[in-house]
Amino acid sequence: MVDFTLWDILRNLLLAARWTIALSLVAFLGGGLVGLALLVLRQWGRAGLGRFVALYVQVFQGTPLLMQLFLAYFGLALFGLDVSRWTAASVALILYASAYLTEIWRGCVDAVPRGQWEASGSLALSFPQQLRHVIVPQALRVAIAPTVGFLVQVIKGTALASVIGFVELTKAGGMMANVTFKPFLVYGCVAALYFVMCYPISAYSQRIERKLHASR
Repeated sequence: MVDFTLWDILRNLLLAARWTIALSLVAFLGGGLVGLALLVLRQWGRAGLGRFVALYVQVFQGTPLLMQLFLAYFGLALFGLDVSRWTAASVALILYASAYLTEIWRGCVDAVPRGQWEASGSLALSFPQQLRHVIVPQALRVAIAPTVGFLVQVIKGTALASVIGFVELTKAGGMMANVTFKPFLVYGCVAALYFVMCYPISAYSQRIERKLHASR
């Protein structure tokens, strides 16, 4: 039986952590783009579009991410689509992140006083101009802290991609635990690596939040 050292375990986990980081970035950036588009549609003022976005948000917030991953990987295969584990995990996490980011940003836009919309409208600004020059700069200041904080949830959410066989940090930890017969040590290292990835982001989010409160 091969005797695995602590460095052997950490090396393999660090290699897998690259995929956790990559999947987190794809999910966060892709979800941000989709979420921004959905936010614009919701704020446009068309009742049908607003209801559609609200339903979209409720579907993805009201169902477990685990089920969304299963549907993205196994469900699409029922329609003859052969998707890789990476593609399925990316699609599921992008849709999941977009629903939450849409709602986070909607709250930030709603925090802008209604008078700002009316004042910019009285200047004959179009809807895109109102968003770009008046509303978004004010909402952005409020949105930074919760948006950065949500990235932590995305990073931890990638762990569920292991259920469809995608080898990221959690999946690699399970594989290493089965090989080394040292589950406590392996999962302790996995937890430590998640902490190293998430704590600086959480601390930065809290720092931004304190600065915003101090400047008010």
